[in-house]
Amino acid sequence: MNSGCQNGPVSRSADGSSEPELRRGDSGAGVADVREILTSLGLLPEAGVPHLPVIHAAEFDSAVELAVRHFQQVRGLSVDGVVGRETYDAMTAARWRFGDRLLQHSVSRLMHGDDVMTLQERLIGLGYDAGKPDAVFSEATARALRGFQADYGLIVDGTCGPATIRALHQLSRVVSGGRPQLLRQEAALVNSGPHLFGKRVVIDPGHGGPDKGHMVGETTESDLTWDIASRIEGQLAAAGGTAYLTRGRRGNPTTTERAALANATDADLLLSLHVESHPSAHARGVATYYFGTGSGSGPGSSVGENLAGMLCREVVSRTSLLDCGTHAKSWELLRLTRMPAVRMDCGYLSHPVDRRMLLDARFRSTIAQAVLAAIQRLYLPVAEDFQTGAFDLQPLRR
Repeated sequence: MNSGCQNGPVSRSADGSSEPELRRGDSGAGVADVREILTSLGLLPEAGVPHLPVIHAAEFDSAVELAVRHFQQVRGLSVDGVVGRETYDAMTAARWRFGDRLLQHSVSRLMHGDDVMTLQERLIGLGYDAGKPDAVFSEATARALRGFQADYGLIVDGTCGPATIRALHQLSRVVSGGRPQLLRQEAALVNSGPHLFGKRVVIDPGHGGPDKGHMVGETTESDLTWDIASRIEGQLAAAGGTAYLTRGRRGNPTTTERAALANATDADLLLSLHVESHPSAHARGVATYYFGTGSGSGPGSSVGENLAGMLCREVVSRTSLLDCGTHAKSWELLRLTRMPAVRMDCGYLSHPVDRRMLLDARFRSTIAQAVLAAIQRLYLPVAEDFQTGAFDLQPLRR
């Protein structure tokens, strides 16, 4: 990756909103809780040993920051050493090991944790469709669990208790030839056909309403992402597809609400749009993110990864934006949506060259054209695909 590219926002959540954070120099009960989690995960030494005097047990020092960065890297979060809501939620989920507690579906309060993800991955490995392994005990997970219980002579109650846990421990993976969830995604892609006609895409313009996102003068991230989203909506409609926007010009739904809206549409893809900013004068370019972990292991989306790569290459081939590459992340919007989801950062407002391009309506239309080309290429068979930047959009327009 080019040295001028920065991997994601600093001191902001994945959707860019400001939230309470714990960082180096802080102290108190919240920091003590973070230290306890990191210690339980083996990322910090036990309190009271010579390396860590008890008097420092509630301080966010350099050792805690290093441990937080390590945790974020492994989990596919933004690596900034700051504990915001998303990092804290991931740390809380990491506390649970499979078998620690009874797992069941509750509409009023969905259970989540690493133990839920382990259950999902084991069910998927046995051939049951538990949906995306997102660590949330959804109805799809409960349905897959009930199917497993029925097939193996267990009480069919959709609850993962001691008997079900024992059965899952005793059974080995029976599905071979690839990861079933990824194969389902790819099969659905092929079965949907090569044309954009009838395809449904959720476009998520970042921020909105009182949350303006990054700002330079009167130029705001929320306005730019809305404009680009509207242009993509028009391009997709002209090609016979349907776009759903997660917000209006003045709306600002939460990340969870955006994911819920996307899931309710039963769309084929989701694209979240953002514009970045960074204190470094060298930070510039376009980057894309898909669902996965920074370690490269664990759950992920192969379709999302392919789309992320195509988006980045199509934009770079049509503009002078630097290529900051594609990255696996476990951000909430990417994790909680059932369809393949990609986030695209369309340049840096803090960089004069990127800002000048973003302020040009023709450039924003070019971004929309690149998005349409990437989506179309995703559905084309390999034999019919086109070289990056060479796709003729005119035949797609009705």
